[in-house]
Amino acid sequence: MSDDEGGGSLFVLTAVLLTPAQFPGFLGDDFPEACGLLGVAPTAEGYGLVLGQDEEGARWTVVVDDVSLVAAAIASWDCGMEYDLSPDERTIVVSLAGWPVELSVAAPGIPEPHDPEQGADGTGRVPLAPPSAEAWGPVQRRLGADQIAREWADWRERVATDGGAAAAAHPGLARALEEAAEYTRTAPPPGRVRSSFAGEGARTLRVDGPGWSLVARTGEAAFVLLDEEPGEVLAVPRGGVAGPAGLPELPELLAALDGVAVRPV
Repeated sequence: MSDDEGGGSLFVLTAVLLTPAQFPGFLGDDFPEACGLLGVAPTAEGYGLVLGQDEEGARWTVVVDDVSLVAAAIASWDCGMEYDLSPDERTIVVSLAGWPVELSVAAPGIPEPHDPEQGADGTGRVPLAPPSAEAWGPVQRRLGADQIAREWADWRERVATDGGAAAAAHPGLARALEEAAEYTRTAPPPGRVRSSFAGEGARTLRVDGPGWSLVARTGEAAFVLLDEEPGEVLAVPRGGVAGPAGLPELPELLAALDGVAVRPV
């Protein structure tokens, strides 16, 4: 495809969706926050992020509004099929220097991936870069929750589903569940509660709030990660935890969250 900066070619390496129901968790706690990080307006349809290199090897992230085209490409690649992702130039919203994720592949026959100079995209921004793996904070917390969602079966075995005494008494866990329960009564920003198909009638839930992330599977278990507990994964007891809001038991809470979640089309 051609970029919109000077008509040069972009060699596409991968793409990700940025919609209310599906976006990279490290970009934000919700869809508007993720859009704000990239400098685009939060629209109902969302965007596709196309990652590639120009003829000089520079990294670029091209934001396009043709979501269905990007979704079709991702679905084809996931099935091991070839798909020539070449969005029309009229669908390009903005081209941003850098990549927000780490890629282990590169376009053949051009220089090694590198960031263009700051300001090369016309925004004056520092080029996008993957989040640090050396620190712990909101970004790493959300990445951890995304990983648990992808590797659910492994984590289901690794962490006791009934929780423990320490988890049941943890004030941060109680706060996260109280705020999650409030989402079922007062609508949060789009993308704070997301639901995806998990097979056999179950749904995978991803819920985020200030300082916490929850990942769960309806009818099974839930785990919470907290900013104040670096690298720790807290199992939610099925009976819930005591709190001033009179929290429901875990199955009822998850069902209620699924009822207000946004889902992929």
